[in-house]
Amino acid sequence: MAEPKPKRPPQTRTGLTDTGVKKAADKSPRTRAREFAMQALYQHLVGRNEADSIDAFTRDLVGFHKADSAHYDALLHGSINDAAALDASIIPLLDRPMAEISPIEHAVLWIGVYEFKNCLDVPYRVVINECIELAKAFGGTDGHKYVNGVLHKMAPSLRAAEVAADNAK
Repeated sequence: MAEPKPKRPPQTRTGLTDTGVKKAADKSPRTRAREFAMQALYQHLVGRNEADSIDAFTRDLVGFHKADSAHYDALLHGSINDAAALDASIIPLLDRPMAEISPIEHAVLWIGVYEFKNCLDVPYRVVINECIELAKAFGGTDGHKYVNGVLHKMAPSLRAAEVAADNAK
């Protein structure tokens, strides 16, 4: 006779699933926008799909109505339109060729660089943290560590005054 499966322990941290991931209900509209933008950018990087067709597909996904659609638009279209400039900012900080970076981490880095350059209302530490969380949720085992390292090296050049003020504290 087979023994019954052991029960999962109850959640101990409010707002997190038993694996430590934020519950969907606790995500901000901007966090959701970043998630949808990352998935859309992945489609662009892997499938070379056009931005407009990716956009139409993504807007039909479950939960999109809860995302900040203006932020999603800026991240998706801004990243694709500025891809060469974003890559030019990223490549000098890599320890390997861009072709060896996973498409997930590549998309997350695009989001981070785009927000550093264009979303000055978002503190640089928030940008880094949100990108780490994206890489944890969608990327490889240690992809978030790589994203963290690249974005931390980049922040002083793109957000010099903000980083200096933060370091002075």
